[in-house]
Amino acid sequence: MGLSRKKRPLYLQIKSILKDRILHGAYPIETNIPSEPQLETEFGVSKITVRNAIKELVQEGYLETSSGKGTKVVRNTSSSKLSTSQRFTEILVEEGHRIQKRLLSSEVVHHEEGSELYSMFGKKCLRIERLYLLNDAPYIHYTHYLTMRRGELQLVDSDAQSLYGMLDEQQISLAKFRDQFAVTLAPPAVESLLLVNERTPLLKRTRHSYDDTGELIELSVGHYNTEIQEYIVNYDV
Repeated sequence: MGLSRKKRPLYLQIKSILKDRILHGAYPIETNIPSEPQLETEFGVSKITVRNAIKELVQEGYLETSSGKGTKVVRNTSSSKLSTSQRFTEILVEEGHRIQKRLLSSEVVHHEEGSELYSMFGKKCLRIERLYLLNDAPYIHYTHYLTMRRGELQLVDSDAQSLYGMLDEQQISLAKFRDQFAVTLAPPAVESLLLVNERTPLLKRTRHSYDDTGELIELSVGHYNTEIQEYIVNYDV
């Protein structure tokens, strides 16, 4: 698995990947994560690097280590500073579902002056296209546009790296989300990826994410096949 040796320490990159797997149900709660030797082989790093990553996740309350019994997942939800609502994927994982991410493309795109994306991000941005699978079935198609005004952005690992974890690496914090929902027809390519019939109405979520100064950091457009799972929001009051 590819890790960047030019950016932050390797153990923090591994920590981010393991945490993302926990949050998406790849490592279910009350089960053990792979052994240290297995993780050393997967990431091509030393034992101390793996141990430091695990130590961080233990300190954050996601993992629990026990001599002779391996390392167990004890929490699979994050503590979001953005709102009192749970993330949608966390709700699904809590209900016993498994979510996988597949990177379809990641590229820098340039915008024509006067276009909508130019007005949002300037001359260029990072465009990421991903497919989410729910229990192995294509469920959500996402297209993300990320600002490059703060510097170059690049996904390190195709499927495992968290999008918002990547922003954290760049020390970009999100302070506000604005979500808009609609029922619409998706482009034919998206219909094909989600394995739905032509002209099937789908739930569309458009998200604008801002930092604490009000600058737009991310625009994402997601199409959901709600025939296999409805969109859920839980709030704590």
